[in-house]
Amino acid sequence: METTMCSLSEVIRERKSVRKYDPNYIIPRHKIEEMLQEATLAPSSSNLQPWRFLVIDDQEMKKELRAIAYNQEQVETASAIIAVLGDTEMYKSAEKVYQSSYEAGFIDEESMKKVIQSTNNTYPNAPFEARANIASFDAGLVSMQLMLIAKANGYDTVTMGGFDKQKFAERFELSERYMPIVLIAVGKASAPAYQTTRLPLEEVVRFI
Repeated sequence: METTMCSLSEVIRERKSVRKYDPNYIIPRHKIEEMLQEATLAPSSSNLQPWRFLVIDDQEMKKELRAIAYNQEQVETASAIIAVLGDTEMYKSAEKVYQSSYEAGFIDEESMKKVIQSTNNTYPNAPFEARANIASFDAGLVSMQLMLIAKANGYDTVTMGGFDKQKFAERFELSERYMPIVLIAVGKASAPAYQTTRLPLEEVVRFI
């Protein structure tokens, strides 16, 4: 995958939350797929990868989504909106995940069977809130990774937690298994992002 910057540090420093997008700029779907493929290399609890994505790039659909997202302009003007969902029943992917690791030669068959059994004994019995927290945390990891990858490819992003999640779930017919977590606008900026500062390091870090 091509990158436009030479170091991770530059990508991190250049990435800003952009809310003004060129409405005529289109990111090809294959490019979005490439970025998502790389983003899903993010870590997750027990490698169960409890993230799912809805990519909304149809203009009429974006217009409809804008109303659900409290009329935020970038929903309609960005090239695409990537909705990150959390899978609260991530344990149902255990056999597929660990079978794949076994076939790739990363674990032996005995270890595969043990970890599948352990997962199936643990996760289904965990409270829903605990599983929802895991899904939310892991979705945050993949979301941040996606935004950095997008910036490395010359695109701009902003995350949006401000949308009616119940209406979103109803409109896109999500089962109770999947919870909407965040919307990520991706496209080309049409105006500079607002600059921001950070708290001094001594106020947020303590060595013990």
